[in-house]
Amino acid sequence: MDLREVASGLRFPEGPIAMPDGSFLVVEIQGKTLKRITADGRQEVVAELGGGPNGAAIGPDGRCYVCNNGGFSFHQVGDLTLPGLAPEDYAGGWIDVVDLKTGAHEVLYRQCGDQPLRGPNDIVFDQYGGFYFTDPGKVYARSRDRGAVFYAHVDGSFIKQVIFPVEGANGIGLSPDDQTLYVAESPSGRMWAFELTGPGQIRRVKGPVPWERGHFVGGVSTYSIFDSLAIDAEGNICVADLPHSGITVMTPKGEVIERHAMPDIFPTNICFGGEDLRTAYITLSSAGKLVAMDWPRPGLPLHWLNRRPEGAAS
Repeated sequence: MDLREVASGLRFPEGPIAMPDGSFLVVEIQGKTLKRITADGRQEVVAELGGGPNGAAIGPDGRCYVCNNGGFSFHQVGDLTLPGLAPEDYAGGWIDVVDLKTGAHEVLYRQCGDQPLRGPNDIVFDQYGGFYFTDPGKVYARSRDRGAVFYAHVDGSFIKQVIFPVEGANGIGLSPDDQTLYVAESPSGRMWAFELTGPGQIRRVKGPVPWERGHFVGGVSTYSIFDSLAIDAEGNICVADLPHSGITVMTPKGEVIERHAMPDIFPTNICFGGEDLRTAYITLSSAGKLVAMDWPRPGLPLHWLNRRPEGAAS
């Protein structure tokens, strides 16, 4: 494994985006910012967002949409920064949107109907210009929220819950044909697939129990907590797998084909960039680093960042 350091000194980075100009965007959950890392390695704060900025994605309007989990408490163990429970000043989660040219930002959603957002985590845009995002909720000393997946429009006019419950819903991604939504169930280390019938529309599985949803893809034979994910061009699911692995790669049928170890117990997210999307960029959150490595296959181009689908709404 040949890891190359892109940036260090970050305050629990997540949500990496490899921009077409060679720069990167990352959020800092502990630092409460959206930050730009320029091609020559300089770090610039794009926006001070507060709370706990988590997953991020570029929308059809070129702005950056950020899942804000409302914040964590943090503590140090040696050189590592580790997240904990909900902080004392926690007041809910929300979706931010940031103008990358000016740094201006606004809250797009704080609730879905009468259900407040608890801890939005990861996000993916579809070909229609809407976005899916996970909300695992918050964890307290003796209890935790149940997780869900939502679908929303970029103008703030529409949001709905599409999957509930998903215990600890975390990483989320779309298959190359846009027909399947993948969701990582974090505390159990399981991957689920949901068939899509339209924008924000999930085909329901009629199982023997009322809470059964989607199709179980797979997991691993060791203790794992699945975090955020990316899809490669062959449709494989590349999921951040902590605390003792790195990036686990599984096929849509659940076969684990690779496990790329990382020198950090919190490898939290992966994205693809570089020439032909053959470079993986991975956040090592507790070490405060963004690293890069050559990847065996190209990544899947993202809607609105790497490609513009024909016939999609703008």
